[in-house]
This record gives sequence, C-alpha cells and structure tokens, in this order.
Amino acid sequence: MTQVIDIPMADIDRPCSAEAQRRAVLALESGDVVFLPNLRFALRGGEDRLLTEAVAGQAKNVSLDPVSGALRGSDAGKAEQALLQGMMARFASFSRTLIGNLLPSYQARLQQARTSFRPIEIAGRASAWRKDDTRLHVDSFPSSPTQGARILRVFSNIHPGGQVRKWRLGESFEHVAQRYIRTLPGPVWGAGAVLHSLGLTKGRRSDYDHYMLRLHDRMKADLDYQSSAAQSGYDFPAGSTWIVFTDQASHAAMSGQYALEQTFHLPVQAMLDPSRSPLRVLERLLGRPLA
Repeated sequence: MTQVIDIPMADIDRPCSAEAQRRAVLALESGDVVFLPNLRFALRGGEDRLLTEAVAGQAKNVSLDPVSGALRGSDAGKAEQALLQGMMARFASFSRTLIGNLLPSYQARLQQARTSFRPIEIAGRASAWRKDDTRLHVDSFPSSPTQGARILRVFSNIHPGGQVRKWRLGESFEHVAQRYIRTLPGPVWGAGAVLHSLGLTKGRRSDYDHYMLRLHDRMKADLDYQSSAAQSGYDFPAGSTWIVFTDQASHAAMSGQYALEQTFHLPVQAMLDPSRSPLRVLERLLGRPLA
C-alpha cells in the first residue's frame, strides 16, 4: 500500500537535515507520498481574487509554460491573468527551492515542466472516464511521452476556507503492473514515430509510454478494481504541501478546490535506486527493454 510519510519541514529556504533528505528519497522511490504538513505556500496581496472558478473558464486547470511564461486555460481579464502568472511563477520557484533543500540529489537532473492552478472543485465535476481523476490510476499523458523519465509532482492546498483535498491511495506499482501487464495489447511497430511526425505527441512515444498509457486506462476502466483494490483515504489540509512520483503511486483525487501543482521530470539514472522505477519494473515483468 502507498503510505504517507510526514516530514516536519517548515522553512522553504533552509536545507533539511541529511536524515530528512534520506527519508524523503527513500519514501518517494518506494512509491509513497512525502507530506509536509507545515509547509504553506502563502498568497500575496490581491492574489485572493484568483480563488474563483471563473479564472479557468471552460478548462479544469490553468497551466503556465516554464519557458515562455504563457498561460493556458484561463478566461480571466488581462489584470487577473498577470496576477495569475505571477502567483504561478512564484509557485514554480517555491517548488524548485523545495526540491533543492529536501531532495538535493535530484536537483541537477530535474527538468521542470508545466505549473498548474486547479481552481475547480473535484467532487461532482463531469468528466469522461479516461480523464476522471477520482478513479485510481498512475499518471501517463498521451501527448507528452517521457520515454521512461519519472513524473515528480509537488502539490500545495491553498484553499482559503480550510477545505481539505481528499485523495485515495492504492496498491504498489509492482502489484498493479503484475495484475494487468499480460492483458495489455503490445505497441504497433513504428506508431510512436508516426504520432510524433504528425505533431500528435511532443516526443516519440516509446514502448514504455505505450504500456503506461494502457495501464492508466485499464485501471480507470476496471470498476471492480476501483471498488475492491486495497486502498485508503487521506486528507491533505489547507496550508500543506506534498510530493509524489505520480507515475508510480496509485492515487485518485476525490474532492478539493484551489490547489497549485508543479511537475518535474527526472531521468531514471538520477534515482538512488533505479530498479524501483516503473520503467525497470515493466522491463523486468516483460523481459525486454522498453525505452
């Protein structure tokens, strides 16, 4: 089962102890969640105006490109968009500082991806089953192949009224993979290169990406599994932060509103123990290289 490991980090600008750093890396690479109950991302003057579903328009998330600084998914006016860009850029910086002081062994190899703001209440939100994040799943993104790199994500609950963010946490990645891997159809030769040449993916989809997408979909489609799999609930309070490899930890977001999230990609070789990565687990189960 995925566990939640508390680490009492409250000062974003000071390195954690060597023991806290070791505990954090071991927890993350085991597929657990590192929970920082005392680490708050504080809003600045005027940013409370952004705590409304209206800033997202028809999208469920607002995203910030780390290179161009461009926003996507917001229908807000120019003044609110500028405020939104500033808040999300600060969260991107907050997340980099957090990783540097808690997970310094990862810092040099991390690649920063998009920052997102999630202003929409999860509970009751209409969604197609593949996009229904209230179902247990591991992360894999159709248009953004990782070719085996890890998906490390930092979350902060910034709800002003104290609402918790409710998650479900499920079985270990290896257990899930063993359950489904032999039932997943294999990749079609050359499909990854074709998808990339047509602009449908941002990079070439490897065999690893193929199997992770199929695993993501099979988990969400299996309603018997959703109800019967070993799992537990966890509430992340407002004013807290947590970190998790979402390609490894089986998780579902059940309710909550107003959260920030930062995605990083980490090469498998930068892990303390690469054998725990989903890439190496799937290669072991299938008996061949996948990326």
